[in-house]
Amino acid sequence: MVLSLMNKEKFLHVVKVSMESSPYFQLVSSSDAYRAVPPGASAPVRIRFTPSKNKDYCHELVCLTARERIVVPIRAIGARAVLDFPAQLDFSKCPVKVSTQQTLLVHNVGARAARYQLSTQSPFSVVPATGALGAGDTVQVTVAFHPLASGAHCGSLAVCCSSGEERIHTKLQGEAVDINVGLSTNSVELDKTFTTMSSHRTLFIENRSNITAHFQWKAFATEEEENEAKRRQCLLRPPKEVSQENFPEEKETEKVKGFCGDHSALLSSMDQEKMEGEIGPNYSAEIKVTFKPLEALEYGSVAYCSISGCESRLPLQLRGEGQGPLVELSSPTLNLGNVFVNTPHVCEVKLMNQGAIDAPFTCLPSATNLGLLFKFAPEEGIIAAGPCAEHTGLCWLETPGALSPGFVPPSHDSRTFAMPLTEPLPALSSACRGSVTAPSLHFDLAELDFGDISFGFPYTQRCRLTNSSAVPLTFQLLMSDDGTQPAVDSVDQIRRDTDLAWSKGIHFRVEPREFTINPSGGTILPQGHRDIEVTLCSNTVMEFYRRLLVDLEGIGKGVASLIITARLQEVELCWL
Repeated sequence: MVLSLMNKEKFLHVVKVSMESSPYFQLVSSSDAYRAVPPGASAPVRIRFTPSKNKDYCHELVCLTARERIVVPIRAIGARAVLDFPAQLDFSKCPVKVSTQQTLLVHNVGARAARYQLSTQSPFSVVPATGALGAGDTVQVTVAFHPLASGAHCGSLAVCCSSGEERIHTKLQGEAVDINVGLSTNSVELDKTFTTMSSHRTLFIENRSNITAHFQWKAFATEEEENEAKRRQCLLRPPKEVSQENFPEEKETEKVKGFCGDHSALLSSMDQEKMEGEIGPNYSAEIKVTFKPLEALEYGSVAYCSISGCESRLPLQLRGEGQGPLVELSSPTLNLGNVFVNTPHVCEVKLMNQGAIDAPFTCLPSATNLGLLFKFAPEEGIIAAGPCAEHTGLCWLETPGALSPGFVPPSHDSRTFAMPLTEPLPALSSACRGSVTAPSLHFDLAELDFGDISFGFPYTQRCRLTNSSAVPLTFQLLMSDDGTQPAVDSVDQIRRDTDLAWSKGIHFRVEPREFTINPSGGTILPQGHRDIEVTLCSNTVMEFYRRLLVDLEGIGKGVASLIITARLQEVELCWL
């Protein structure tokens, strides 16, 4: 190789040309020779290269003047590897979310083996990414296009060799489109289903394209929402439990309270065997939706079908309603007839199971005034499912006994009472019809008249109290407006001639008790009677108009009464 030293200045330059000793590079003239180069002239420098192998070589030529030192690098390039990648690779139109591949047959047309590295960007990928290829050899390289969104995509395939050649870039481009695939319906409503049982509906995923489509049911509308849910789940779990296997697809189910009230009935989005699968070209896959309610509520949920070839997940609205046990009373009305007050009345009530599942029940106490009067036996049990399933129980009414004075029982009364049951059974109600009969108790006289009486002298009258009821009655008799201090009997007063009352008169601290009743209480059997003696010893000057009141134990006060009248007769005394 001949180099030229050019002197571009207007005065003479003396140049020393030298080169370090090398077996491969030598100056044809003597080394370290000085050369005079006139202004505007040039001087040739000849270098001899003698390689021993087919490889790269390098050396330096040094040119030294009075003012500067110039170093000229010397390079000799040996054999190179040359990989014949195309300048452009076009995938044209491809289905979205589907991997489309093209295979290249790459030939090393150079004279040297190549160690190469291949790289690209999403949505493109390449296999193998690294390798070695001898001179004259070939290798298959697969470039894949897997777009997650529809539209045009572009990138580049970079080829880098370890032997130092410049990178080779192959332009990559492709367009992602949705294929013709979808659901036969976008909503499924299942029949009302008994709790602990299940119902089914079917739909189809229809693939009307010419490629095989892969589907998978998801709980979230997008992959971003799904990943965010997994991250939240990861934060809530202990570190030792966190792994990819611990992220099952959990179906979020909404319980709608407004219709009847997680954490949850199982609204299984799909049959477990059909949670994912493949559908051949121009073919349909049958999907079975299973509804398994745990409570008697309405449920709503959305399942999302992720299908290769379709950019967005397809939503499927799911609706279902749970049905609890169906239990009815044997009759909408309980006719109690005539019921005596404070007397238990027993009647038979049947609970009939009209549903397809067993109905456990428990009778709960009611807080209402009427509900407290009813009791049930047995209080709990299970009514088996079946066409003739029923449960016979006893219902008895404990009628109240507290009656106000002058109480008149109604001839007929109709009330509605609720039979509260434990969940999942609703409270059952029935109209209760009947009449409560008060006890029939009366005196044989309308009025007990003592007539004219004298001060301090006891008078006795008799009457009869009759119980015409069908139940025994316990009574207590008392006189209205009577006092509490014992009255003074004239006969007893005459015997006590030293009593101060003879000189100062009779004085009472409280009102005297002027009436004595015998007996004052007791029990009268049904259709029985009791003779009553009433003794009046007047200690006050007045006309008497009182009432003999009858209190019945457990029923009321003043249930019956008898008018008592008397007139005090003045007595004139003459001293002889």
